[in-house]
Amino acid sequence: MSGNRNRFALTVLAAAISLTACTSSGSGPDASMASAVTFDESWARAADSGMTAVFGTFTNGGDRDAVIVSGESAAANRVELHEVTHNSGGAMMRPKDGGFSVAAGGTKDLLPGGDHLMLIDLTQPLQPGDDVALTVTFADGSALPITAQVRDFAGGDEEYAPGAHHHG
Repeated sequence: MSGNRNRFALTVLAAAISLTACTSSGSGPDASMASAVTFDESWARAADSGMTAVFGTFTNGGDRDAVIVSGESAAANRVELHEVTHNSGGAMMRPKDGGFSVAAGGTKDLLPGGDHLMLIDLTQPLQPGDDVALTVTFADGSALPITAQVRDFAGGDEEYAPGAHHHG
C-alpha cells in the first residue's frame, strides 16, 4: 500500500513540476503574455526635452499572440504606442489603435519611420549613452520592464496627425 502512495505522490510531484515549467517558460494557456516576450536591440533617440521615441524588436516565444496596449516610464509623463502612416503630404505619426500585436513565435520591429514607443513630455534630458527604463503592459494586464540605450539619431522627423504636437 505504501508503494502505491509513493507512486501517487511522485506522479503528483511530476505533474506540478511540469505545470510550473510550462508557466515559467511563457507557454501554456495560463502563462502571461509578458512572460513569453523579450525586447532586444533596443535604443531611444536622444532629446533634451519634449518627446522622443524608443525602438527595438519584441520577440514572442509563446504559443499565443501577445498584444502590447500601453507603456509608462519615469522619464516621461506619458508613453504612447505610435505608428507612422504615409500619404501625399508626407509621413504622419499617430497613436496605434489596438496596440502592437506580436504573433506567437514571431517578432514585432519598432523602427524609425514605423511603429515605435513615444515618450511624451520628458521629465529629464536623455543623453547619448544613458539608459531609459520603461514598462510595457499587455492586454492580459501583465507587464514587461524594458531598457533602451539612448543614442544620437538625426532621422525620424515625422509629424503628428493634424491638431497634434510635432515630433521633436
